[in-house]
Amino acid sequence: MINIINLSKFYGRFAAVNNLNLHVPKGDLFGFVGPNGAGKTTTIRMVCGLLKPTAGYIEIGGFNFAQDPDRVKRCIGYVPDFFGVYDNLKVKEYMEFYGSIYGIDDADIRRMTGDLLELVNLRNLEEQYVDTLSRGMKQRLCVARALLHNPQLLILDEPSSGLDPRARVEMKEVLMNLNSMGKTIIISSHILADIAEMCTSVGIMNHGRLAAAGKMSDILEIGVDKHHLIISINGNMEEAVSRVKELPEASIWQVRENEIVLSCSGEEDQINRIVMSLMKAGVMIGGFRKEEQSLETLFMQLTEGSAATVNPGVGNMQGRM
Repeated sequence: MINIINLSKFYGRFAAVNNLNLHVPKGDLFGFVGPNGAGKTTTIRMVCGLLKPTAGYIEIGGFNFAQDPDRVKRCIGYVPDFFGVYDNLKVKEYMEFYGSIYGIDDADIRRMTGDLLELVNLRNLEEQYVDTLSRGMKQRLCVARALLHNPQLLILDEPSSGLDPRARVEMKEVLMNLNSMGKTIIISSHILADIAEMCTSVGIMNHGRLAAAGKMSDILEIGVDKHHLIISINGNMEEAVSRVKELPEASIWQVRENEIVLSCSGEEDQINRIVMSLMKAGVMIGGFRKEEQSLETLFMQLTEGSAATVNPGVGNMQGRM
């Protein structure tokens, strides 16, 4: 769906985006994350045709932006971080205004307005003035407006910014529903929990470069040692450590406040033997698990040294998914 080739944007000698290569396939729900100033918004604006690249090129739906910008723009629906609404218009008038800009005839606008407002859970609000809507409702209205011309690609810059928890959940449901209908979606966000929960793939930007990109399941494997077994201890830690040292099949890699991290083969049979041996030796085990990576942990590893601003629950690796 999207091919970004050697894309760069320089302001004087400062590289806001530096030699970015990225492929996002059709039907993907792609999360774009990174610290403030990493180059996410600059990249998005170039993809949307709002900013001219210094170098490189962008293909969307098989069309080259530089050669056929109008056709590419018709493929895109864009919801910016600061969405523009006209408070003195009713919801239906707002949709009619943008529909006329897209050149859609009045009958189609009326039909699509009803369908799209129902899709974003704003049905029966056509006669309500925009300025009476909550922030979350306004954000969903902007999504409906961006879909009026039935674009193949929907791009949202910080769609959950400033939303309360309920509005965030509603926005996630709308986006996941659109993705299930076949829309390709790119989301830039600082809320890593939302990205990890709903996105099928992710790209992490840092200092204008792509630090990592790929399917979410593959990305979360980066830096994970599958031979680490984490055992939670409910009883005496010193005694537990002593018992673990007696095990012939594992060695202690790290001791934490109430956990022991073991190095072992990672095979299920061996893990079961280790746990059973410790329990027979009287060690009070609260639980055990293999080491897993979270998007938050990976983000902090890859952007270490950056002035990262991120809500967890909120090198140049070229990305291809």
